[in-house]
Parts: sequence; structure tokens; C-alpha cells
Amino acid sequence: MAPVGGTAVQDHVALAEIELCGELIIAASAARERLSLESIDEVLRVAEERGSPEG
Repeated sequence: MAPVGGTAVQDHVALAEIELCGELIIAASAARERLSLESIDEVLRVAEERGSPEG
């Protein structure tokens, strides 16, 4: 049961991870066969991270 005082804690990193997992599940369920590593990287936006100036 949640506290009455409205002290909900939001973990933004955890929420982002949950969103990415959801996107991966959707992609996997829509695929006709097993996702390739490249497809997984695309869904998880790994290429965008690698292409950044800091990466």
C-alpha cells in the first residue's frame, strides 16, 4: 500500500529501462523470427549512442 502523504519516488533511470524493455518486447513479438543483434541494437538505439561525440 502506498503512503498516504503522496511520497512516491520516481527513478528516471529505471523508468527509461522499463520503456526500452517494452519496446524490445513489442519488436520481438512482431518479428517473424528471432531478432538479430543488429535489430536489437536498433530497437535499443545503441547506434545512436555509438555515433555520439562522447561515445
